[in-house]
Amino acid sequence: MTKRKDKDYWIFRKAKNIQRIEKYFLAALVAAGVIALLRLGNWWFKAEHVDSLFLFILLSLVFWYGMLRLVIIWVNYLGIQRPDSKKAPKGLKVAIFTTSSPGEPLSMFEKTLEACSKITYPHTTYLLDDTQDPRFREVTEKNGAVCLELVGLPGAKAGKINKALSLTDEDFILVLDPDHIPFPNFLDEVLGFFEDEKVGYVQVSQTYYNQYKSFTAKAAAEQTYTFYGPTQMGMHGYNCAVAIGANCTFRRKALESAGGHGVGLAEDLVTAIRIHAEGWKSIYNPVVVSRGLVPEDFGSFCKQQLKWARGVHEVLFAEVPKLFSKLSFWQKLSYITIGTYYIEGLITLTYILIPFLYFWFDIVPAKMYFIEFLYYGFPVLLFSVWIYLHVQRWLSHRKEENGLHWRGMIMKFACWPVYLMGFVLSIFDKKIPYIPTAKQAVIGGISPFARPLLLHLLIFILTIGYVLYERRYVLSEVTLLASSEKTYGMMAFAFIPFILGCFSMYAAWESTRINEEDPWETIDIDDIIQKNSKF
Repeated sequence: MTKRKDKDYWIFRKAKNIQRIEKYFLAALVAAGVIALLRLGNWWFKAEHVDSLFLFILLSLVFWYGMLRLVIIWVNYLGIQRPDSKKAPKGLKVAIFTTSSPGEPLSMFEKTLEACSKITYPHTTYLLDDTQDPRFREVTEKNGAVCLELVGLPGAKAGKINKALSLTDEDFILVLDPDHIPFPNFLDEVLGFFEDEKVGYVQVSQTYYNQYKSFTAKAAAEQTYTFYGPTQMGMHGYNCAVAIGANCTFRRKALESAGGHGVGLAEDLVTAIRIHAEGWKSIYNPVVVSRGLVPEDFGSFCKQQLKWARGVHEVLFAEVPKLFSKLSFWQKLSYITIGTYYIEGLITLTYILIPFLYFWFDIVPAKMYFIEFLYYGFPVLLFSVWIYLHVQRWLSHRKEENGLHWRGMIMKFACWPVYLMGFVLSIFDKKIPYIPTAKQAVIGGISPFARPLLLHLLIFILTIGYVLYERRYVLSEVTLLASSEKTYGMMAFAFIPFILGCFSMYAAWESTRINEEDPWETIDIDDIIQKNSKF
C-alpha cells in the first residue's frame, strides 16, 4: 500500500452537473445490460442443464438473486439527481452533536472540536460525553462548545443524542462523528434545503483522510465511493436517500415525529426509515464538506462489518414489516435491498461449496459447460463494468475515487464469514454490543476473523492436490477423457475465490505491520480554512 497523503483532500468538492445526454447514454447501457441478462437467462433455464434438481434450484436462486440486485442498482442509477445549491437562510438555530466514549483519543477531539468552532454559520456545538474524564470538558470549553455529561444511558450513541435533544432547543441538528473534521462551509451547504418545510434531513458525502494507511483502509474507502456518489444520488431522485451515522443534518420536528433518533446497531438506518415513514422528504447533497476515518486494520474492519450486518438485518426483520405500508414504492424497494445486502455471506459460501461438492461427492447442480457460461455471461459482465465506470463521472472526488475498486471487492469477499455470522445472529435474534469503530489501528497478531479464510485456502490446496493425484495415478484414461471438461471447469470456478482468499489473507497479515500514528495529528485546521475561504 502506497503511503501517501493527497494534498487535495481538504478542498471543498461536489459532484458534477448531470447532463441529459449522459443520462440517455446510461439508459442505453442499462437497456443493453438487461438484454444481455435476458439472453443469459434464456440459456440458463434449459431443461438439459438440470442435474441435481434441488441444487440447480438453489444455485439459480443464489445466482439470479444477485442478477436482480444488479438490475435494481442499474434502475436506481437512472434516477440520479444532484439538487441545486441553496443559500442558507440567516437566523436558524443550529446545533452540532458529537459524542465521546471511554477509550477514544482526546487528541482526536481536540482537532474535531477546533474544526467545529471554525464553521462559519452560527451554531452551538455540543459534546455528548460519557468518558467521565475532566480533560474532555476542558477541551470542549476551550473550543467554545458545550459539554453535556451523559453517563450510563441506554442506547449507546443514539441514547445520548435523544437525551441531548431533551436538553437543547435548536431546530436543526448536525450529527457529526468525532473522527470527522468538518470544513468551515459545512452548514452553508445543507441548511438552505430546509426552506422546504417537508425536508426531514439532509445527508452529504462521507469521505476519508486515512485511506493511505493500509490495504484494509483503502479497501474500506473504495467500498463507499460509489455509494456516496451515484448510488445515493439515484436514491435522492426517488426520495429514498438514507441517513448515515455521520454528516447528517436533521430537522428537530422530523426526529420528534419519528420518536427520536433510532436505537440499534444500524441506528442511522432505523432513523431514516422512521422519518420516511412519517412522510418527510430526504435530500442527498453530494458535496465533500468533511473527512473522517475508516478502519485501518483487518480486525477492526470486520468488527464494524459484523455490527452493520447484524444491525441491517435488524432493520429488515423489525422495522420494514412494521412501517411497510407507510413507505413509497421506491422506499420499500430501497430498504429491502439494503436490508438484504449482507445475505452476501450465505451466497458466497454457496459459491465456495459448489466445486467441492463435485470434487468430494461427484455432485453437480447443473450440466453447463464452463466455456458456454463465459460466452453468455461475458456480455453481462461487460455492461456491468461499463455502467459502473460510466456513473463514476458523478463521484464527488473523481480523481481520487474512480476505478474498478478491486481492493473493495476483495475485502467484501474477505468478510463473507462475518456477513454470514451477522445473518445467523439475526435469525436467532442474538444480540451483540454496540462498539464504536476503532479510531486507531489495533496492532497485534493476525485477526481471528481471518481463520475461516485460512481454512478455506487449506481445504482448496488439499482438495486440488488430491484431485490432481487421482487424475495422474488412479483414474482410467476413459474416465479422464469423460471428466476433463467438468473437472477443469470446476477447478477454474474454485480458483477465483481461492485468489480472493489469498489477497484477503494478505490484508490480514499487513494489518500486523501498520505504522502506529494518529492521522489527525498532522492536520492543520487553519490550512483547511484557507483552502476553502472562497466557498
